[in-house]
Amino acid sequence: MPSQVEMVKLFTEQLKLCKMQPHETVIILCEDDIRVDYAQAFMLAAQGLGATPFQITLPLRPKRTDKQTTGKNALAGNRPAIEALKKADLIVDVMGTLFSPEQDEITAAGARMLFVREPFDILAQNFPNEDLRRRIEFGEKLLEKAEVLRIWSDAGTDCTFEMGGYRVMTQYGYTDTPGRWDHMGTGQVLSQAHDGRVNGKVVIMPGDTVTAFQRMVETPVTLTITDGFVTDIAGDGMDAALLSDYMESFRDPRAYAISHIGWGLLDTATWYHRAITRTRPAEISVNSLSYYGNVLFSTGPNTELGGKNDTMCHMDIPLRKTSLSLDGVTIVDKGRIAIPEMAV
Repeated sequence: MPSQVEMVKLFTEQLKLCKMQPHETVIILCEDDIRVDYAQAFMLAAQGLGATPFQITLPLRPKRTDKQTTGKNALAGNRPAIEALKKADLIVDVMGTLFSPEQDEITAAGARMLFVREPFDILAQNFPNEDLRRRIEFGEKLLEKAEVLRIWSDAGTDCTFEMGGYRVMTQYGYTDTPGRWDHMGTGQVLSQAHDGRVNGKVVIMPGDTVTAFQRMVETPVTLTITDGFVTDIAGDGMDAALLSDYMESFRDPRAYAISHIGWGLLDTATWYHRAITRTRPAEISVNSLSYYGNVLFSTGPNTELGGKNDTMCHMDIPLRKTSLSLDGVTIVDKGRIAIPEMAV
């Protein structure tokens, strides 16, 4: 258990990366007592830097279930809280608002927004730096220009994405840009193909992670993708049935739409973290999402990229030993970064 002194020290450095200034206002957004220790430490860190901090604590949202409800949060419909947040310079969100219209409205008003949720040891392990940002922004420039993205693997993955329909999203763990959201402890670059322009097969292999299940798969699963949608989920083991039945349970055809595609560049994260962690229930998979050289494949919502798909079924699936190219140039080669400017 980290001490408050340790948390304040780390969060002070985090706020410095976010270029927190003495004249600025920072709001800590909380839900009930979730991560209340982080909220208190960020308040002290902001005070120490001369900023004006305060905390907005919302009640637990109703009807919580074990099944994910991506995009739903305790802020929905709370206009006074939303209006207050829009006036902040920086928001530290220890609650979680990703994929929500509330987050989009708040960042559109110019607030910097930082999501902080992982256990403290993971935040410390994956603490961001300016070189990570440089490497991710280099990847951003490559992805912005790409017309065709392809992924493939020895296991049988071969899928083509016609790019250019959506903006590129970067995550390097801090934000000093007005209107920009980021997630502390992550490091990845991603975008989405034009709607309906993804075709091929994605083979999920043992060791790959389905983050919604907080576990690695143990048996191969083959996804057939036709015109931007998963049209078949096949495999002889439990994993194919689990993925198929889980997605079907949302009763939403938009759950099968292909969402973002990209790659991880966080060299402090590991693909095997899920196998050794002792804090799995408290985690939201930043190691799996961001580990160096993963190909991050996703289905479901795309509102964070400016799209209209707000289905609650979001499947992030980081793939190991998979290659990725942009317009024929290999970017990731079987899990290794092939471009020197992004490599470590």
